[in-house]
Amino acid sequence: MYRRMLVIRGFETRVSTLYRDGEVPGFVHLSIGQEASAVAACWHLGPDDAITSTHRGHGHCLAKGLDPLGMFAELMGKAEGTNRGRGGSMHIADPRLGIFGANGIVAAGLPIAVGAATAGQLRRDGSVVVAFFGDGAVAQGAFHEAVNLAAVWRLPVVFFCENNGYAEFSPASAQHAAPLERRAAGYGVEHVAVDGNDVAAAASRMQQVLEAVRAGRGPVIVEAATYRWHGHYEGDPQRYRTPEEVRSWEERDPLVVHAARLRAAGVSAEDLSSMQRAVDQQLDGAVEAARRLPLPDLSTVGDFVLRPRPAHPEPVPPSADAPVFRTMDAIRLAVEAELASDERVFVAGIDVAAGGNVFGLLRGLHDRFGERVRDTPISETAIMGLGVGAAMAGMRPVVELMYLDFVGVCLDQLLNQAAKMPFMTGGAAQMGLTVRTQFGAGRSSGSQHSQSLEALLAHIPGLTVVMPSTPADTYGLLRAAIQDPNPVVFIENRLLYGAKGPQPPAEHLVPIGRSAVVRPGRDVTVVSVSRMVHEALAAADALDGEGISAEVIDLRTVAPLDMGPILESVQRTGRLLIAHEAVVPFGIGAEIAATVAREAFWDLDAPVQRVGAAASPAPYSPGLEQAWLPGREEITAAVRRLAAT
Repeated sequence: MYRRMLVIRGFETRVSTLYRDGEVPGFVHLSIGQEASAVAACWHLGPDDAITSTHRGHGHCLAKGLDPLGMFAELMGKAEGTNRGRGGSMHIADPRLGIFGANGIVAAGLPIAVGAATAGQLRRDGSVVVAFFGDGAVAQGAFHEAVNLAAVWRLPVVFFCENNGYAEFSPASAQHAAPLERRAAGYGVEHVAVDGNDVAAAASRMQQVLEAVRAGRGPVIVEAATYRWHGHYEGDPQRYRTPEEVRSWEERDPLVVHAARLRAAGVSAEDLSSMQRAVDQQLDGAVEAARRLPLPDLSTVGDFVLRPRPAHPEPVPPSADAPVFRTMDAIRLAVEAELASDERVFVAGIDVAAGGNVFGLLRGLHDRFGERVRDTPISETAIMGLGVGAAMAGMRPVVELMYLDFVGVCLDQLLNQAAKMPFMTGGAAQMGLTVRTQFGAGRSSGSQHSQSLEALLAHIPGLTVVMPSTPADTYGLLRAAIQDPNPVVFIENRLLYGAKGPQPPAEHLVPIGRSAVVRPGRDVTVVSVSRMVHEALAAADALDGEGISAEVIDLRTVAPLDMGPILESVQRTGRLLIAHEAVVPFGIGAEIAATVAREAFWDLDAPVQRVGAAASPAPYSPGLEQAWLPGREEITAAVRRLAAT
């Protein structure tokens, strides 16, 4: 224990110097003074156990077994750093060692820990997760959602609070109206207080806690009282605390406290000094070795954003005499097939088990697959976070966001976690996560239940966004999404749930990232997606009688865009219309138009046109909503204008 604390202290003091001298860029948050809590929390963890960490996470990573050389190299931005120079101080992680990431977002690691713990519970492997957080994180909604979900599911997770008395610059007394112990009681979770500066006492208590958690008694909140000697960040002027306060805590230095215990037990001063010299030699050597390592090759700037996808050929369309099924049937059958074929797959979301989801799409799956189809509380951040953590643990979670409009409630877990973890870990983090959600205007659902927000998600590097239009494509794309090693947001249009079409064979898979020409034509290219594909086809049928031949392309996948068929079509037609249900400004149509203007402007005989919803929230009144929502009439008129140009 003493040696591990020496390593953490020595690592942090060297990082402070390296940062001062300009050898470490970015932000640095040091844990000097908090070494005992990190070592105690990790002392009884095994290789199959996991931790999630915070922006002040160097000590946690070292205590869990991460190599100092790789960490120094990572902080220096080197190609052979722990995360290949992609993570830096706030994002050090190595999921292969059960280190699921330091995190630059306060409390974001707690829902991820819930996901990792869910993976262990489903596997029944006896593993536990320790989720580190600071006292300031208690004010975050992610903390409450994660603790509540862990308590409801009795997950094997320890929420380990390092209470150092300050949330950034503010004292804890000014941040919370109730102590953590009372909050824990509100969730029915045991609260254990430990002296975070006494490594032996804290580790002994943690051993008891971990034994109880492994035995299935549910989560525990451990609160370790400790103190950080440096500021919130390196360079913090620290005007919010007095020198006397800092000195009083330095007198309770965890290394000094433990050294006194060792001397009392018969360890000589020379033995302790020898250990200090050995650690100093190791760390100095690691710093020098890290300095000699190369920086990343600039040609690798785009590496680790996405993992290679399985190669699925374009399937043969279902035969004309195939049985007819609905989009809602396609969703259930696709999820059922993946649950049956892959033990790593599980489903979680609001009312997905008992009710089969709000639309009854998954009805019957809980009866067949039991705890692999799970109801969650109404906690979107916890739902997304459990998907991220479970995926990092090697599972294939399918989590449901009830309405696409609710993505703002949990966007961090998609924007900063699912989309970035594989990149920030240099490709080490698995992220086979599927997020099912739905949208659709036209039924007076109002401004908060009608939005088409695919462009928002498509703008996030690392996310794949899929929007099928037919029952067969829904089945094939959903199966492909669940099998994909990348995070996929699968967006269904609820107005298509009852749509009917020929049922493909059970092995039917549709490749992600491939658009399809669904109606050949010669005069105008019409590109659309989801429900608007059907509006485009109806418009094309009507225009055919006027002698205008429209070619209709179904994107199927919004991100990444498959521009090949679009460019090839525009070369023949010379005219392009993009139609989507989303509002026109800054929609996916703008990206397609810009790409065509760059790659094939010489083929255009007329300016690119876009059809979409008006730039306002969705109205509630049916008449207003129909005036706002685009459809076949708007597409028909736009194609006529293009054809006449």
